[in-house]
Order: sequence, then structure tokens, then C-alpha cells
Amino acid sequence: MNLLKKFWSAALTRARANKLTRWIRFGIVSLIFFLWVIWMGNPWLALWWLLLIDIYITGFIPFTWWKRSKSALVRGVMGWVDAIVYALILVYFVFAFVGQNYQIPSASLEKTLLTGDYLWVNKMLYGPRVPMTPIHFPLVHNTLPILGCDSYTDCPSNTYHRLKGIRNVEAGDIVVFNFPAGDTVLTKMEETAEYYYYAVAKYGRDFLLNNPERFGTLKYRPVDRRQNFVKRAVGLPGQCLRISGDTIYIDGEPQPFPKHVQFNYIVASSRTFEDDLLKELTISRSDVAQLSLSPDDREYFAHFVPQVHTSPYIYIIPLTDATRNTLIERGYINGYVKASDALNYSGADLFLFPQGLSDSWTLSNYGGTDGVWIPRRGESIDLTPDNWTIYNRCIRNYEGHHDAYIDADGTVYIDGKPASTYTFAMDYYFMMGDNRDNSQDSRFWGFVPEDHIVGSPMFVLVSFDRERSLFDGGFRWNRIFRDANPDK
Repeated sequence: MNLLKKFWSAALTRARANKLTRWIRFGIVSLIFFLWVIWMGNPWLALWWLLLIDIYITGFIPFTWWKRSKSALVRGVMGWVDAIVYALILVYFVFAFVGQNYQIPSASLEKTLLTGDYLWVNKMLYGPRVPMTPIHFPLVHNTLPILGCDSYTDCPSNTYHRLKGIRNVEAGDIVVFNFPAGDTVLTKMEETAEYYYYAVAKYGRDFLLNNPERFGTLKYRPVDRRQNFVKRAVGLPGQCLRISGDTIYIDGEPQPFPKHVQFNYIVASSRTFEDDLLKELTISRSDVAQLSLSPDDREYFAHFVPQVHTSPYIYIIPLTDATRNTLIERGYINGYVKASDALNYSGADLFLFPQGLSDSWTLSNYGGTDGVWIPRRGESIDLTPDNWTIYNRCIRNYEGHHDAYIDADGTVYIDGKPASTYTFAMDYYFMMGDNRDNSQDSRFWGFVPEDHIVGSPMFVLVSFDRERSLFDGGFRWNRIFRDANPDK
């Protein structure tokens, strides 16, 4: 009892010694803290306020011991350490609950977003996720540079919980999300288009595991440490999506094309496509391929583009309607055809989702006659063999029924029991890029679960053209603070 009185007396003495400005700072920080606790919906977090009281008011824990050191070196070094720790804590909370920067790594959304754009992603729009892997280095995603090791530990971990946001994902939103098929990765292939499940279909699992020098080792990534992707939400939970002649149909209704949608074209030209021209039209040189045709190939393509016989340059190039018309007006295009009309790769060739059912589908004609239903929380499906093919990954990988399977008789077992129906626990989305023929999207790997949603990009912070030096147009001044979702 006497010890408690002494502690209380010392606390009051220290509290009275604080200046008014410190009490004001403590009040502001406390207000922000309790608003955060209310937002989190977890009253137990309020106990951390006791630590704030000690940091700002009583000072029993000697966090600032170094300020009393007689050594100028200790005071100087620890002053920097103190500032860095505070900055990292602030960055952690901002990145986790407000927003963060994100780099566009590929051309899947060109011309809306360009490779080399750095975006500010708003996490509050759909509601931020409570960090599922809360212990991680705040300035990198999943791998520490130089060291090459994980930048996080998945113990402890939190179950998925999303805080209250401003609104839900809407059709046409550009969305940043964790790559659903990025749960299992090959360490040397994680940054490439040959993700693990695609590589398994292409090479076979045994070949991948027996060649670690080429593909790397196998690794599991928790949801919020999977690679970040950015695509446009074209299908919402509960909707039925079908693509016919490149037009997306939602519940049977045709949807307008995004303003900057583009497709690959095979182009016959009498002129080369110079770098300055491609830069003006914001076409990445890496997306342009000049074809070297054999006589038989030239004869084949001439059925679609007769000018192939008289044009020395044949290209595959992604074009919007506007850029295609510009090239025609300037005399760069003698004739053209959509690459999908001439090449006509099948779903089996492209490994489209879901493998097997999609064998006769293409990128331009996807979903068959009935389309693909996008799962919605609380709605049920019959567990037929076809439905199992489409939705088993949702059931097993995303919703945690890892032991679910279908037997030789077509009976589905979930949690050890036969099941004829399944009710979804999460909402799902169908995502596609605006650069339709150069986009790894839901047509290849399926639905995006709600727990993978990160946020929506608000604006472009800065933009760099990787194909040019900084002193030769490498910095895109005209894109700074440009709206990242201009179609909304």
C-alpha cells in the first residue's frame, strides 16, 4: 500500500512539472489514439494509452536516457536513432491505415497508367485491412534489398479484418490488390509473368522443383505480403461476366470500353516506328515486336492484311483507337488486323482460367455462352464437377477449407464431410487491364478475394520512363499529380 502511495505521489509530482505545451501535445495524441481505437473496434487496444501517459507525462520508463548523457557522441547518435524510430513508426501507421506509394511495374493498364508511374494508393476508400502480418519492415514489401531475405515474420499473424471505409469497390474502379495466385512462389520467378501455377501448367511441378538454379526455391507468402497488382474492376460480386468480340457483358448487358483501352494489332508498314514516335504516343518500346516472316507466314497474314506483301515492316503493337488513327493519318500504317483475329490462341494455349473448361475460350471471347458467375458473400452454389473446377480455389485457398476435394464419383468433400452446396464467406471481383492483350489478369488466374484488396490509386506522385535517361525525357513532368483513375 505504501509502495502504491509513493508511486502515485511521484506520478503527480512529475505530472505537475510538465509544461502546458506538453499537456497539449499529449491531449492531441490521445485524441488521435482513441479515435483510432474506436475505428479498430477493439477496446483492449485502449490499454496502450498507459504507455502514452508515461511517454508524455510521467516518464518512469527512461526512453530519453540518452539526453542526460555526458557524451556528445551518445547524444548525437541517439538523437538520430530516436528520430528514425519515430519516423518509422509514423510511416508504419500511415502505410497500414491511410495509404502508401505503389509503382506500376508493367504495361497492363496503359494508357491509363504507364510503366514507371509511382502512385499514391488510398487505403481508406474501401477501408484499410488490419495488418495480417503486423511485424514487418515498413519501407519494403516482402524482401529486404541486398540481403534477399523476408522483410516480415508471419508469427504472430492476424485473421482478415477490414475497417470501415468510405465505399465499396465499384465497376470501373482501378484497384490495387495482392496477387491471388502469389500465395506460392518460386523465388527466382516472383517478379516475372511466369507465376508458380502458370509455371506448373507449362513445365510440370517436378521439373520446377528439380531445377532450383533456374526457378529458385518454393516459398509461401501470406496474403498481405503477396505481390501488388493493379487492374480495373470489371466484374463485381454476384454478377455474371462474359466477353464476346472484346466487349464485356455483365448480366447480359454490354459495358462501355474504358477511354484508353487498347489491343494488339498486326500492322503492315513501309516505315520503321522510331523511338521518338513511340514516346509521343506513350507506347513502350518493349511492347512493340517487329516480325520476321517466312514466305508461308507472310502468305498466311496476307489473308487478313493484303498489304503484308508490299510492306517491308510488319509489327505487333498495342494501339488505342486514337493512336491507330494517328498512325494511319501519318502514313505509318498501310494495313492492319487485330492480333487476336489472326492468331486466335485458345484458352488451352494461353492457360486461361479455369483450365479445362476454358480450352475453347480466348482473350476476346471468354466465358462461353453462359459466362462466369462471380462469387458473393452469403450466396451458394451447387457443387457440380464444373463448379468445382471454377470455384475450388476460392473454397480451398482463399476461404481456408484446405482439405476440400472431389472424388472420382464427383462428390465434393469439405472439412471431411460430403457437401452438395457451398456458401461463400467473402466477396470476389473480376479484374482486367486496359491493355487487354498484354495483361495478366483474372482471365488467367481467376477471382480476386476481398481480403486481397489493398486500395485505389488516387494520383500519380512521379513518373519515370525506364526506356530513357533522366536527361533525355526520362522524367515525365506532365504526369505529376495526374488523376490515377480518370474514367471515374
